[in-house]
Amino acid sequence: MQRSPGHCCEGGGVSSHETDRRPQAALAVVNASAGSARTPAARDALAVLEAALPPGGLEVARTGGPEDLRRAVAGLDGRRLVVLGGDGSVHAAISALHSLGGLGHVRAVGPIGVVPLGTGNDLARSLGLQVGAAALAARTALEGRPSPVELVVSLGEDDGEDGVVVNAVHAGIGVSAAKRAKTAKKVLRKLAYPAGALAAGVAARPWHLRVVVDGEEVHDGRSGVLLVAVNLGSTVGGGARLSPTATPHDGLVDVVVSAATGPLARAGFAAAMARGQHVERRDTATVRGADVLVEAVDGRPFEVNADGDLSQPRTRWRWRCAGDAWQVLVPR
Repeated sequence: MQRSPGHCCEGGGVSSHETDRRPQAALAVVNASAGSARTPAARDALAVLEAALPPGGLEVARTGGPEDLRRAVAGLDGRRLVVLGGDGSVHAAISALHSLGGLGHVRAVGPIGVVPLGTGNDLARSLGLQVGAAALAARTALEGRPSPVELVVSLGEDDGEDGVVVNAVHAGIGVSAAKRAKTAKKVLRKLAYPAGALAAGVAARPWHLRVVVDGEEVHDGRSGVLLVAVNLGSTVGGGARLSPTATPHDGLVDVVVSAATGPLARAGFAAAMARGQHVERRDTATVRGADVLVEAVDGRPFEVNADGDLSQPRTRWRWRCAGDAWQVLVPR
């Protein structure tokens, strides 16, 4: 990690410049049901946070579900929010803030620290956070540089905001692939998502989805699709490069639409994705934009997977990219 001048004093002391930018109080949220909450890495991160803050300056909220988390972040009261966990934990925390007051409330809490403890950490890698180094990440959560990040905002039937996505949202086979990758990524790592797509696609029937990006029709829905993915980050499922050029800093989402619906085509798509070459296939379209509409032309409701969260089925989904929607603390 490149350090800015004056980061450390000779002999390991802390400079006055470093002390000035460190918060005086923080709320660390941990998903109590996640296995990572009980790891040595989690304990190391909490120890760093506690040691760096004044006595009594750290509160640890071990949440058991969305309501617990919502109550915890509702009591931030100007303190630094630090999320310990994977992409799902970040999604849950940002969603809880959004539920309390929309995007304005998410922005108002100020820079958020993230200590990556998940098995995938796709968002953390896209943001340049220290994956696999919990103590360093905890220090960054207090002393890092604020960096603006986008969100994907889900819009309901009246186009009101009804949810957020921090990394990626999938429809079609992406829903099953993401679920299967979640259980296999410890073993298969970045191959878990392509393998999940192949396994899930064997019996699945195509989805007839119309896809419109910034008013331009990408797929009319008359022929089926295998997958529709809306991505802020470049990887999903623990390292699969679903949208190789995506970045959460450019004001746009990367949309991938695969029409590989035949048995051989599905296998070919999964194999190409494992090599990062699926976007070169003739049956796969990639486009970038800020507003995405996906609707079922056959009236069949479909689920989406948003950062690992499975939705209730709908016949129509719309997402909008919100630039500079929140700030994360990254290494200086």
